[in-house]
Amino acid sequence: MAARLKDGLNTVLLDQEAVVEQVVVAVLARGHVLLEGLPGLGKTELCKALAKLLSLPFRRIQFTPDLLPGDITGTYVLEGEGRRDFVFREGPLFASLVLADEINRSSPKTQSALLEAMQERSVTVLGQTRPLPDPFFVLATQNPIELEGTYPLPEAQLDRFLFRIQVPPVGAKTLRTLLTTRVRGAPPELSPVLDVGGLSRLFAAVDRVHLPGPVADFIGRLVEASDPRQPSAPDAVRRFVRYGASPRAALALAASGRALALLRGRPNVGFDDVVATAPAALNHRLVLAYEASLEKVTAPDVVRALMQAVPEVPRA
Repeated sequence: MAARLKDGLNTVLLDQEAVVEQVVVAVLARGHVLLEGLPGLGKTELCKALAKLLSLPFRRIQFTPDLLPGDITGTYVLEGEGRRDFVFREGPLFASLVLADEINRSSPKTQSALLEAMQERSVTVLGQTRPLPDPFFVLATQNPIELEGTYPLPEAQLDRFLFRIQVPPVGAKTLRTLLTTRVRGAPPELSPVLDVGGLSRLFAAVDRVHLPGPVADFIGRLVEASDPRQPSAPDAVRRFVRYGASPRAALALAASGRALALLRGRPNVGFDDVVATAPAALNHRLVLAYEASLEKVTAPDVVRALMQAVPEVPRA
């Protein structure tokens, strides 16, 4: 079932196998995804295709500076004749798969409305808490180049995304295939490969994937070494990182490692599963120091140095 989901997404997003695999892993790990890339690379089409393949209710929210929290969570409206009452009208957040398009274009007040939804899978309006559909995923997009009129996501919100995935540009060969096989760029028609019951069985299978003790120890040492105050932190972390990854990063590595192991047909998590998922799980959880911008060092650069410095098995 997971392989059919992956194959279906590959027919929509051409020659982006690494991105598709990371999105499928995030879904199996029940995590949210932040897709970062230039406009026109298919990020929105990928999200729509995912909803179609999973048979999930889908809503798209275009984030703009004038968007208010009630526009996405829902609000009370006055209805009825004669004796009129306030009735709650659900917002677009009440869907199983929500696309937050250009999430960094809305104000921090509106962005904060997603915090409870992404963590607790619920929404609180005027003191009343309402559960969101199960399953619930947020796929957000942002343009890393055009920063005028945008509001950077706070660290607390970035930490709630399981992965931040960089969507790279495509080459001439992919563009040729796109031009010759798709009229006006329209993606192919897709048929669902899973329903809610099948997705629940996949989630249960992921939970049964074994996480060996040495692999869990490796995850713990990776997260610990991302903190510049720890003795195990490598030189790159001490120089360029102000604050390291949180315990939520360790949970993300364990969950995504289980999902990737299942996708690759293995009953237990290996070191290579952690190594493969660590960049997407850690690159948005490091708060860089000012020295990093001076020397043009990015978070992925620091994560690569961290991975090279922390051995899979502790040195004797």
